[in-house]
Amino acid sequence: MLKNYFKTIFRNLWKNKAYSFLNIAGLAIGITSAALIGIWVEDETSFNHNFEKHDHLYRVMQNRKNDAGINTSGATPGPLAAALKNDIPGIRNSGRLSWSMDQKVVVGDLSTKEKGIYADPSVLTMCSLKFKYGKADGALKDPNNIVISETLAGKFFGKENPVGKTLKMDANGAYSVDGLYTVTGVFADLPANCSYHFQWVSPYETWENANDWLKPWSNAVIETMVELNDPADAASINRKLIDYLGTKVDGAKNQLFLFSMDDWNLRNHFENGVQTGGTIQYVRLFTLIGIIILLIACINFMNLATARSEQRAKEVGVLKVMGAGKGRLIGKFMGESVIMSLMAVLLAIVLLYLLMPAFNSLVEKQLSLNLFTPSHITALTGIAVLAGLVAGSYPAFFLSSFNPVKVLKGMRIKSNRAVVFIRKGLVIAQFSASVILIIGTVIIYQQVQHIKNRDIGYNKDRLVYMNLQGNMKAHFGVIKNKLIATGYVENAATSLHDALHIHSFGDAWSWQGKNPNLKIPIHSNVVSPGYMSTMHLKLVSGRDFYEGGADTNKVVINESLARLMGNEGKVGSMLKTSRFDLEIVGVVKDFIYNDVYGSSAPLILIGGYYGATVMALRFKPQVDLAQALAKTEAVMKAENPGSPFEYKFADEDFNALFVSETLIGKLAGIFASLAIFISCLGLFGLAAYTAERRTKEIGIRKVLGASVTGVVGLLSKEFVQLVALSCLIAFPVGQWAMHNWLQGYEYRITIHWWVFAFAGVAALAIALITVSFQAIKAAIVNPVKSLKEQ
Repeated sequence: MLKNYFKTIFRNLWKNKAYSFLNIAGLAIGITSAALIGIWVEDETSFNHNFEKHDHLYRVMQNRKNDAGINTSGATPGPLAAALKNDIPGIRNSGRLSWSMDQKVVVGDLSTKEKGIYADPSVLTMCSLKFKYGKADGALKDPNNIVISETLAGKFFGKENPVGKTLKMDANGAYSVDGLYTVTGVFADLPANCSYHFQWVSPYETWENANDWLKPWSNAVIETMVELNDPADAASINRKLIDYLGTKVDGAKNQLFLFSMDDWNLRNHFENGVQTGGTIQYVRLFTLIGIIILLIACINFMNLATARSEQRAKEVGVLKVMGAGKGRLIGKFMGESVIMSLMAVLLAIVLLYLLMPAFNSLVEKQLSLNLFTPSHITALTGIAVLAGLVAGSYPAFFLSSFNPVKVLKGMRIKSNRAVVFIRKGLVIAQFSASVILIIGTVIIYQQVQHIKNRDIGYNKDRLVYMNLQGNMKAHFGVIKNKLIATGYVENAATSLHDALHIHSFGDAWSWQGKNPNLKIPIHSNVVSPGYMSTMHLKLVSGRDFYEGGADTNKVVINESLARLMGNEGKVGSMLKTSRFDLEIVGVVKDFIYNDVYGSSAPLILIGGYYGATVMALRFKPQVDLAQALAKTEAVMKAENPGSPFEYKFADEDFNALFVSETLIGKLAGIFASLAIFISCLGLFGLAAYTAERRTKEIGIRKVLGASVTGVVGLLSKEFVQLVALSCLIAFPVGQWAMHNWLQGYEYRITIHWWVFAFAGVAALAIALITVSFQAIKAAIVNPVKSLKEQ
């Protein structure tokens, strides 16, 4: 019995191969798209879940109030961690972490440059790092201890246990510490969806002892992590932290608060002291897109199933005459629909395996399908059963109610008006969603290009950055002269920070006539002579720094600071701190730094070499970059032997800041195309069904003189009207959605009318091409053949 049942179902699917393919392919593509989005969303929402205590771990943040608003930062004073553990009930543990540093690691003749941190021993236990060799407890008890990753251990020691062995750390950065360290543990590699990517960890105490400026409460430059007894205590602890700094530092008004590790990736954007989102916005956006695409595919599935159902009226009549009851007929049609849905899921799984490498390349992740994960199996099975039951419900209950006598007499079963209305509404919904996605794709692309192409105030073309390491700082003068002598380099200079990451050290700057109540953070960068000409910064007034170190007490300010200073914002005026009096020798045109989406903030360029960490060099126009890099590498290896030749182009560094937006634009474009494609599959099937139902009408019209063009127009008119109506719905929704999205950018585009015109014309053209294929096919059929009794 069951065998015959399945045989009948598959025979019917094979009989209607075209419709079966459209049904299964459309749903499979929808499931594949939704699954890819789901895997990406799952990866983003599981960030830091490799840490067993992730829901108990918090980073201490602070809000700094000033006249420009509230700035939120994770930089905290060194003594804070121990004080919090002692003073605040509910905090089980605490620890300090340095910022991530690149250091040269040497074992014998082997060397490599790796990122790592200096951290308190408590950090290892709080993060519950999994150790392959050694253990977290006691691993950092001595200043010369170090724990390394499994990957780093493999580079130097292969599969051998390295615990007890020695490696050397070379201090390449301005604040890192060199020396010999004993390996006391090897921890398992951290996953990609983790906020930390360190390859080594050394005691914080070692770093602190080499940098006394880390010790005072007045210097907030390190990260503080705490572990709570109960996450529910976070709100009450935050209330105690509001004025906590004031109890340690006289006059301190910055407010501390706890920032959950579960939010570090998803909700890490703050505006004026308020948490405003982050990656969670993209997670929500693509979750919605995934749901929309899946709904579009399910709509197709249902539409085609209901459209074809009326063609099976005689089959139902025969089955009823032969004794089939209503329940059996309902089971038959429901089963057929669920089997088609399951086939779509199987096809989707094949597509997922085929597309996963390309998708990983697109999103720059290493995601895996993990098909047999319970949540994944449940989701796929649920989609198959739900889509099958919903799509099969109308044919099952509608067809099983037919009067077999009327059906077998050849009386046409009229379509239920409500069903026709619903079918048209579903087509409108499909294309409305597709048009909204097209609008979003175009506007996201425009916004990214708008920011990329803005005048940032300096020339990033042929500009190269190199981190100072080894002898580069000490031999900079010689290196610069030799680089220029190659004929490929225009100029070179050093700086404390590169142009895209300039830090602020508070509002300690003052000048004559400054309002004592004015509190605005002023950023600063220490730059060598020739920096402005290397960067191609434009002087508004005054001069660049002189060579030879004569300008160590001189500064150049930008236009934003000059405006803030009023009458004192000019050459010859003085800027003061508690320690220095510095003379302004130039005013430079504003250039974009830090926030590439915003405007230039007040900035001071201080002349000198103090704390230099970066060298910038500019190649001459028209020189061959490959040859220029080769000449540069030769100079660097001669003057800085033993250090790797590493560089990055400024324009690539700049473009890297738009990775999220660029990715969102690409994904939106791909899924918008898929949404249109799936919608057109359904439209293709419905057009074929309409043409089939109106075969005799078309034959009569042709006999009476109707042209092929007229028949095509007749059959296409209804679908074009539906798509046009969907555009009218999509335009205001798309405008509202993208307007709200653009509000998150200070520097943004204006939404133009032609974007909507383009989306509408594109949707109409695609729909017309899809429908016209079937319409022309029906219109050119010989009318004699069409009018024969079927």
